[in-house]
Amino acid sequence: MFTRHYCVWPEHVPRQLSVPETSLFENLANSARRFPDKTAIVYYDTELSYRELLAEVEALAGYLQHAGVQRGERVLLYMQNSPQFVIGYYAILRADAVVVPVNPMNRTEELEHYLIDTGARVSLCAQELVPTLEPLLVAPGRLERLVVTAYAEYLRKPTDLPLPAELDEPFRAPSLSGAIGWRDALEAGHLPGPHRSMPVDLCVLPYSSGTTGAPKGCVHTHRTVMAAVIQRSLWAQTFSDQVVLATLPFFHVTGMQGGLNGPVYTGSTMVIMTRWNREVAGELMQRYRVNIWINIATMAIDYLSAPDADRFDTSSLTYVGGGGAAMPEAVEARLRRLAGLPYIEGYGMSETIGATHANPLHLPKPQCLGVPVCGVDSRIVDPDTLTELGPNEVGEIITHTPSLFEGYWGRPEETAEVFVERDGKRFFRTGDLAYHDEQGYFFMVDRIKRMINASGFKVWPCEVEGLMYRHPAIRECCVIAKPDARRGETVKACIVLNDGQQVAEADIVQWARQEMATYKAPTCVEFMSSLPRSSTGKVLWRKLQEWERERELATTAG
Repeated sequence: MFTRHYCVWPEHVPRQLSVPETSLFENLANSARRFPDKTAIVYYDTELSYRELLAEVEALAGYLQHAGVQRGERVLLYMQNSPQFVIGYYAILRADAVVVPVNPMNRTEELEHYLIDTGARVSLCAQELVPTLEPLLVAPGRLERLVVTAYAEYLRKPTDLPLPAELDEPFRAPSLSGAIGWRDALEAGHLPGPHRSMPVDLCVLPYSSGTTGAPKGCVHTHRTVMAAVIQRSLWAQTFSDQVVLATLPFFHVTGMQGGLNGPVYTGSTMVIMTRWNREVAGELMQRYRVNIWINIATMAIDYLSAPDADRFDTSSLTYVGGGGAAMPEAVEARLRRLAGLPYIEGYGMSETIGATHANPLHLPKPQCLGVPVCGVDSRIVDPDTLTELGPNEVGEIITHTPSLFEGYWGRPEETAEVFVERDGKRFFRTGDLAYHDEQGYFFMVDRIKRMINASGFKVWPCEVEGLMYRHPAIRECCVIAKPDARRGETVKACIVLNDGQQVAEADIVQWARQEMATYKAPTCVEFMSSLPRSSTGKVLWRKLQEWERERELATTAG
């Protein structure tokens, strides 16, 4: 057991984890019994109580069972953050079925993979996404039933907040065969049978993009999802009277656990945003006295880079944190000035349905993944020999946690490849390169497959990016490999400048050579208006890398 971090362990947090022997749905039932009239959801000024939330979950679960959804059957949840996502998520669980959260940016061909892979027959879908699903509804052996909603159905009072375009669409009754409107499904009057899900039953099937091949479903039971919920609650010291700003997509495990399942477990209030807008986020934090904001670093960077970010009263905040990328020191300093808080970085993945590492609230370190949280045993090993390494030696993170997935859905060979046995426990091979210091804090180096080989020297893009952020003109930076006839590969920096800044490529290159070893320093710079991002806000470095290789091929061919 890795225990080096016990020297900085939070005083009031248990080191091991006791996971309740109940299903995830029962968290909602318990919160509705304890706090029936408390606001569960705030959606652009419309409020929904826990009593109302549970009633709509029960009604939709009854319809799903009436529509033939069986225990253990997979159901697609295909929509953006909204009250309907929360209701749909817990209705699927109440019906003893399995949630398959789908990225709303996915198109028909990608959805077809989910359908074939999971065997799903039913989907809960947002109205603007129906055209994407329609070809799969009429194809033989595909979807049979669609429950359709418009986000505007839950705007039940006027608001002065700027709304995303999707909320301007009024509900239109679906004309497709097999499709039914959301309210029609809820008002059909079907009662669900007894809830039978056990901790060992399949609960949610998030898909991991991985590094190669088609996305793979991560098999999570009620117990593994519950374990991650409890870990987060204990570590962040959450309780019922808190208000949580939910800006990360619920289909993504960080948003799902931090913005949805966590608040439901404690009986807290979720302030939900369908689309990220830093002005709206600031107003919501001020208006509803938000205490907790879990995000990814790029989202926090965007908010904190606003020249007038200090015009919103964020004094109610007690916790701001997330992951996805290291938080630049200069940006974290802005957060400290604005809210008097450090940025609490963490680390997790779809395979662990939440964070396995997080910084202690009382002693965080910058650009750091944190330490293993309750019940987690993580090691650094040589990726080739699996020999365990000591402090400050770079190797692969392997981790054992109560929230660890059972394996990849329908892929026994790929499952076997990512697990190793050690000390009688099953460890997951993360594919992430890192090291830990003498106190047991883990620091990311990079993905194993992202390393740049410059004249035989290993260059980790994440390390270079962290150094580049020291330049006062740089707002965002992504480092990729550029083919080089002499070095094999050289380092290229794709940069977004701060507003009003002008600087020459040569000046950036010269500055970088003074700040880091020559083999690490970018030899070329491309200025961009923005970096490509995933729906969760992560910078798509692979896309930048692909563009670079395509450009190089075109140049060579010419």
